[in-house]
Amino acid sequence: MRTVKEFGAVGDGTTDDTAAIEHAVQQTEGVLHFPKGSYRLKKPITISLDQTGFAGISGEQGTARILMEAAGPAFRLVGTHEGTASPPSFKPNVWDRQRFPTISHLEIHGRHPEADGIELIKTMQSTIQNVLIRQCRHAIHLVERNRNFLLANSHIYDCHATGVFFDHCNLHQAIITGNHISYCKEAGIRQLDGDVHNIQITGNDIEYNSGLGEISAEILLEAPTEQISEYTISSNTIQATRESPGANIWIRGSQERSKLLCKLIAITGNVIGSRQHSLIIEDAARLSITGNTIYDGIQRNVILKRCQNFVLSSNSIGTRPVRWDSTAIDGVTLEECEHGVVHGNTFNDCRAGEADLGAGLMLNHCQAINISGNQMDSANSKGISLIDSFNCLIQGNLIRGQQVDQGSSIIDNSNDPSTPDRYRDNNLTWFQP
Repeated sequence: MRTVKEFGAVGDGTTDDTAAIEHAVQQTEGVLHFPKGSYRLKKPITISLDQTGFAGISGEQGTARILMEAAGPAFRLVGTHEGTASPPSFKPNVWDRQRFPTISHLEIHGRHPEADGIELIKTMQSTIQNVLIRQCRHAIHLVERNRNFLLANSHIYDCHATGVFFDHCNLHQAIITGNHISYCKEAGIRQLDGDVHNIQITGNDIEYNSGLGEISAEILLEAPTEQISEYTISSNTIQATRESPGANIWIRGSQERSKLLCKLIAITGNVIGSRQHSLIIEDAARLSITGNTIYDGIQRNVILKRCQNFVLSSNSIGTRPVRWDSTAIDGVTLEECEHGVVHGNTFNDCRAGEADLGAGLMLNHCQAINISGNQMDSANSKGISLIDSFNCLIQGNLIRGQQVDQGSSIIDNSNDPSTPDRYRDNNLTWFQP
């Protein structure tokens, strides 16, 4: 295996290694290997896969560092694949020269406000694994068209805008698994328009991605003119700081176009919380939100707006456990939604709603919603509230307000100094374990 040092790269953190690495790209067949060192770049390194043939970029088990000191990506991989993932759509040169470009085992450190980490254009089976990308604008930027993308076991950290950015990209089949994606200022993972289908986001820690205004999120999907479709978001820890605006997960379809352009989304088995909102979904259809722990929504846990054909089921929703001093409002709001099921959830300590308006679960201008089998403990004012809603079925829910009764086991601790203030001040009856 030849290394970039054989082509004149120094890797001392002082020398400009751009020309040497460009030379290595043109002369190397196979893996572009970086031994231990810090390599300065003054412009993007573009790898045209149809010219270079099969390409891999590797570092020495994390000891190689790329210092990107210019605008644009440290590495830009360019293919020519115009087809889908279906075998008949491939041209021979894609299999012969371009498939499966791989980047692994190195760090990319952005040292310019508009430095990016890796950009992918028209690639097939691009695989990024075991990398650290930090203080870039976008860590990984997918544009135009890509297929079968895989990001695994990597650290995406402290980026100026986005960790993983599907930017007006035609992209089908992507897996993002086993990563830490944190402290990016706009979003950890973001889609902006494009035709994006079949994305699996699973087993990641995605946290503290905020700082660029009101519309930011750990996962931010926006398609005002195109499509969001076939997303599975499962088994992740997705959290932020309580003062962060936006939402942990924010999905925004188009109010002007068909809801079927934002569709087929499963959010299951995640821990989501500690932000202004935990989950917001707007103008979407065919949603499954199941089995999540959703906590500490400072304004709301869940807001669904103009959604249809959805299931909100078997979630634990409410204030952060063992946080007596929480100021989170928490609760679920459905606005202009139709044909949905809210079943089998536990709502704990939701403070949404006042005496005359709202509740822990509030429906506003909704229709054909089935609410059943939920348990709501310690609702602030009302458990369930319907405003200008019709054809809704409410049955078999257990709603308990501030007064709790377990037969003869009531213990009045309202004057006990160990009772949390908000319980004592409201003269509530509660239970010692």
